[in-house]
Amino acid sequence: MSVTGSVRSAQAPLIDVRDLERTFDVRRRVDGGRRRVRDSVLAVHDLTFSVQAGEMVGYIGPNGAGKSTTIKMLTGILVPTGGHVSVAGLDPSRDRVELARRIGVVFGQRSTLWWDLPLRDSFDLLQKMYRISPARYRDNLGRFVELLDLGDQLDTPVRQLSLGQRMRGDITAALLHDPEVLYLDEPTIGLDVVSKGRLREFLRALNDERGTTLLLTTHDLQDIEALCDRVIVIDHGTSVYDGPLAGLHVEGGSSRTLVVDLVDEAPPVEVPGATVRRVEGPRQWLSFPADASAAPIVAAVAASYDVADLSIQEPDIEDVIRELYSRGAPEPLG
Repeated sequence: MSVTGSVRSAQAPLIDVRDLERTFDVRRRVDGGRRRVRDSVLAVHDLTFSVQAGEMVGYIGPNGAGKSTTIKMLTGILVPTGGHVSVAGLDPSRDRVELARRIGVVFGQRSTLWWDLPLRDSFDLLQKMYRISPARYRDNLGRFVELLDLGDQLDTPVRQLSLGQRMRGDITAALLHDPEVLYLDEPTIGLDVVSKGRLREFLRALNDERGTTLLLTTHDLQDIEALCDRVIVIDHGTSVYDGPLAGLHVEGGSSRTLVVDLVDEAPPVEVPGATVRRVEGPRQWLSFPADASAAPIVAAVAASYDVADLSIQEPDIEDVIRELYSRGAPEPLG
């Protein structure tokens, strides 16, 4: 089942994916290890979506859903087994060199920077590789260094940077040549709250000021909520939802949790819009719909009870997807 909630414009999409498919051959041993057979595993199938220029789209799903395989086909690293894909009017696998000048890619767990070189030298090498004009390079580098607070790290070898500093360096490297599309694969993984906030603010400003199209894969729903108006959910290699984040929560029936630490033990908290799911001593867990605002619930609790602390737990995207499947989505692939 595919649920579509986005409105397509008449303009030709910047990213166009239709009936995309990718299989992998996997060898396994049988007969007690004496013989090897080859199986064909369908990693992506029947995948169709499009992204307009300037959109910020979350591309999410559980581990093994096919997200990274899709990104690799969009960037030309992998050749599709079937279907159609084009980015900026180009075939990624056939036009890799030309496409590389029009896209930027950041993989959260892999760096594109030179490990033993100072950050500045990595940027200088990229300027030569992409043949960026000196004036444009100076302008972009100065702008990104200022926005991402990298000024004090330019002469530091990449291997000595913190994870947050390296990630900001990778994003700068991916944007120096003014790409039309930026692919981000888990860009905030392992970052602290301050670094995440700074990175999200930068990406939003980049989209506002330059119209850069963003395709973001992440397990952190707060990244999606802060940046994306639209989300595509992929599971078992195909799309199960395409639309606004609020609609995803409605489709999946997901809920958020308000964790309340009271000063003293008390009977279950009673406030409109939330239900107590669990009580352990002075701590209580209140559930409320994920598409509802937490503000009135927090205000009601604070007004009626002696509160020591409050926190909000976001829904697990994997739980949302499981719920989508339980409501009639296709059976998982074998």
